[in-house]
Amino acid sequence: MNSSLPEAAALAWWGTAWLRGAVVTDLVLDEVVGPQDVHTVLLGGTPAPEQSPAGLLDLLLALRRAGARSLGLALPIEGDPLGLGGPVDFNAEALEAGQAVVSPDAELGAVPHRVGRGVTWVLGSARRRSIPDVGEADRGLRAAVLDAATRLAALDVASWRPEAADALMNLRHLPHVQAPPGTPPRCVELAARAVQAQEIVALATQDHGAAVTAAQMVQREEALLGLERAARRALVASCSPEVWPES
Repeated sequence: MNSSLPEAAALAWWGTAWLRGAVVTDLVLDEVVGPQDVHTVLLGGTPAPEQSPAGLLDLLLALRRAGARSLGLALPIEGDPLGLGGPVDFNAEALEAGQAVVSPDAELGAVPHRVGRGVTWVLGSARRRSIPDVGEADRGLRAAVLDAATRLAALDVASWRPEAADALMNLRHLPHVQAPPGTPPRCVELAARAVQAQEIVALATQDHGAAVTAAQMVQREEALLGLERAARRALVASCSPEVWPES
């Protein structure tokens, strides 16, 4: 399983490959579903007690029957509905989960809700959306990493969060993300750099460390705000085939 990617990002990549006939079903399930996870799907509301809940394969089949040719990623947060195009109900569901997959061809989407080791996907209508292309997202992430590194160095990140400082000094060591056949290499690398940036943000925001004033806390949060946004945009672009560069 792609443990470094959100569930929706893994499904966007591997579901797209499955819809295009590049991978078999078992491989998709292996990459999206963890060894101890249970994924269920609500295709049309809550199943009746005598019915077995649908599984991830049922979701893929429903999307294919509706005309889906690819799946893209959404990573919305409050104030930034990145990757969403409506309607309101779907946006609210995706915002609550912080992620979703969207099929622009079928105008459908699915939102994963995790509780412990269980993930329930809720299928709903989803309109076409506007998202950054890969080149724009790539340039934005590079600029954000440089800006965050400069700001955090000025704030002496090494003294209060040495792990974050080490990560910023070791940007060439990218985390591994397992991509399916057909994923552009540029998108695989961009996704890995986006995951790396998210890990840096997570490390640097675990606590306020040596910050002793409210002003210092605000400066640190501002230094990471642009990096977090750029990382989300980069991951959405790299996991959304509608904006992939032509091979």
